Amino acid sequence: MNASRARTPLSAAALLCAAALVSGCTGSGRDSGSGAAARATTTQAGVPRAASDLQEDYRRVIRDVLPSVVQIQATQDLGSGVVYDDKGHIVTNAHVVGDEKTLRVTTAHSEDALTARLVYAYPEQDLAVIKLDEVPDGLRAAEFGDSSKVDVGQVVLAMGSPLGLSSSVTEGIVSATGRTVTGGGSGGDPVATIPNMVQTSAAINPGNSGGALVNLDGEVIGIPTLGAVDPTLGKGSAPGIGFAIPASTVRTVADQIIENGRVTDSGRAALGITGRTVVDADYRPVGVAVVAVRDGGAADEAGIRPGDVITGLGDTDITTITSLSEALAGLEPGERTTVTFLRDDSEEKADVTLGEQ
Repeated sequence: MNASRARTPLSAAALLCAAALVSGCTGSGRDSGSGAAARATTTQAGVPRAASDLQEDYRRVIRDVLPSVVQIQATQDLGSGVVYDDKGHIVTNAHVVGDEKTLRVTTAHSEDALTARLVYAYPEQDLAVIKLDEVPDGLRAAEFGDSSKVDVGQVVLAMGSPLGLSSSVTEGIVSATGRTVTGGGSGGDPVATIPNMVQTSAAINPGNSGGALVNLDGEVIGIPTLGAVDPTLGKGSAPGIGFAIPASTVRTVADQIIENGRVTDSGRAALGITGRTVVDADYRPVGVAVVAVRDGGAADEAGIRPGDVITGLGDTDITTITSLSEALAGLEPGERTTVTFLRDDSEEKADVTLGEQ
């Protein structure tokens, strides 16, 4: 699925409205007996109590987590971030920081901008870590949850700075898990193909990128990154379809960056080529032309060379560089597969042991 950046549970406010209507109707009539009054009292008490419990859950999570969500300002772009530890490390999206090395950070409890510097950006997974030059008193690190326990239908809150509105919160559910999504960049080139993403109905808008997707236990279960695009609306977003990088991936990447200053073990399969999409006489994409082959990489070891046009990976047809990225996202380094390619208009196949990106 390409992206640019279910049903929503009944809100606490709606439940309270319903309770008020029940209470008003009952109160306007005459007492028809103590039994009826007792039953009415029990019914009236039950509805607002459920609403109050849900509302208090929301408030508690927001109180606990929102102080850990910051606004990040680059020269041209604005996004969000999540405080990762008490040393001032903040995790965000690579597309939020772009090519910049110094950024401004605003916390939930202050309008004063703090200076942060880029530790490392990993565009392949659209993640980056920045570090505050000075750690303010009271800065609180978020708690990251277990991605394997994320379930469809789970209530979640998205926290960030959509459209520059800092410390904003939206709510929804987990709509799906295990999505492989390709984010679109300028000119339609892919920014990253990310596997195992969490799909949510919580509103994800520009500025939410790099923020927090949080469960009702107050745990960050993902970093909101992309909103789906509705092809019928051109570049318009598709409401209620957003995606977040799962917490397990965030922790894996962030821990490596903090410890080593870079990603040393991506867990992402690679062919070790530089490629571009090729089209036929009718301008239809028909494969990926190999522009360059990395010495000692998977393609090099399999005998694939510049000029070959890849048309298949395993049982998957390959027509574009995006389809190749998405096919590789579902595989692991060290896994063996077959690459189908054209060489001098002849179809050939090569067995490949995938490398690491």
